[in-house]
Amino acid sequence: MADNHPETHDGLPRSELAYRRLLEALLDGRLKPGQRMRETQLAEQFGISRTPVREALRRLQNEGLLTTEPYRGMTVARLDQQAVIELYLMREVLEGTAAGLAARHAADAEIDLLEDILAEERQPGEDPERRATLNRRFHGTIYHAAHNRYLLRSLNALRDSMAILGATTYKVEGRAAKALAEHQTILAAIRARDPQSAEQAARRHIRAAQRARLQILESDTPKADHHAGGIA
Repeated sequence: MADNHPETHDGLPRSELAYRRLLEALLDGRLKPGQRMRETQLAEQFGISRTPVREALRRLQNEGLLTTEPYRGMTVARLDQQAVIELYLMREVLEGTAAGLAARHAADAEIDLLEDILAEERQPGEDPERRATLNRRFHGTIYHAAHNRYLLRSLNALRDSMAILGATTYKVEGRAAKALAEHQTILAAIRARDPQSAEQAARRHIRAAQRARLQILESDTPKADHHAGGIA
């Protein structure tokens, strides 16, 4: 496939376009932990030549989202239990800080947007993937409402690392309803301009999400590995 133009029609370098498309596929679950990353197949899928795809894969590998496995080549990385614990610890710290700052600095329009997102979350019959998308919007809006560019940069990097966790925790029975109640508590504290309560509510929310994530890990662990003390 020829690549005569270094940029796409929207001005993005082709390697950046490939990176964004691959990252989006990781975030929405189309590319799953352990899945092989075949350069030729990905190039055909995204309609981009192999060179920018290769550059995008290298970038994702440098960020820890892809890894190289013996006899399988490059695959989507899988996090073990300790890595998940560490990741959620950083989420608790950073997202708690973001919620506290949002309580101080969020514009009224940003608070209204959070309420609109929760109104969508309350709609009955939403599937787990749709609710997971709304969850990402809710958290992303808080990131921006904190109005701290350095914190935002760290949160975005952490969000990208979350891409390789696999199935949404909303697939755990009852988690969606509990998460909605937790979101409502966070928003109430932000609307009340109560930084301490907002931070505490956000930290409790992330700890609850961590418990659900570990529950998924436990259920996905083969019994043989479990008895041996390993994590698949």
